[in-house]
Amino acid sequence: MKEIMIGLLIAFFTFASSIKILGWQKFIFETQLAFFHKYGLNRTMMFLVGIIELTGAILLLLSLMNSTVDWSVYAGAGLIAVTSIGAIFFHFRFDKFSDSIPSLVTLALSMLILL
Repeated sequence: MKEIMIGLLIAFFTFASSIKILGWQKFIFETQLAFFHKYGLNRTMMFLVGIIELTGAILLLLSLMNSTVDWSVYAGAGLIAVTSIGAIFFHFRFDKFSDSIPSLVTLALSMLILL
């Protein structure tokens, strides 16, 4: 079950971070950038968040490839938890509750992996 949760986080954060870093999906990129601007953050901050998310996804992937419990699973899930907490904070402060639901789900998954 833990491997499924890790796989979901890898897929989601590889996709989400690639858009933040490369901007390859125009509609999602512009929507996310609008959120960042609303929060008083710029494109550089969005890029850095994308790097943190991608690093978390890569560390989780390494933990699956290694198939032993090591530091990479904790570091990867920890990075994803931190970015999820940040997203939840900004969504609660500036947006509707419904905007925070994906971040709440990714936080719950990363916390289950950490336990």
